[in-house]
Amino acid sequence: MNKQELIEYVASQTDASKAAASRAVDALITGVKKGLKKDGKVQIIGFGTFAVKKRAARNGRNPATGETIRIKASKTVGFKAGSDLKSKI
Repeated sequence: MNKQELIEYVASQTDASKAAASRAVDALITGVKKGLKKDGKVQIIGFGTFAVKKRAARNGRNPATGETIRIKASKTVGFKAGSDLKSKI
């Protein structure tokens, strides 16, 4: 399912217009982004938890040349499914 299909699903389930459903989906995505930036974690009971994870700096290899390169430390987002979501899959 892509974002457009999700918007259509939300619209059909809530009897809202596609425009209203689009605003709702966009608001949810924006809320998750802001929550991750502010608190580093967004927990949706029954669905799962999004959390910022830190990746340490490490050595890698340039696939084109085989040369060893240094990859900087970075942050990424992880998702851990809740028990309700796991049971439905």
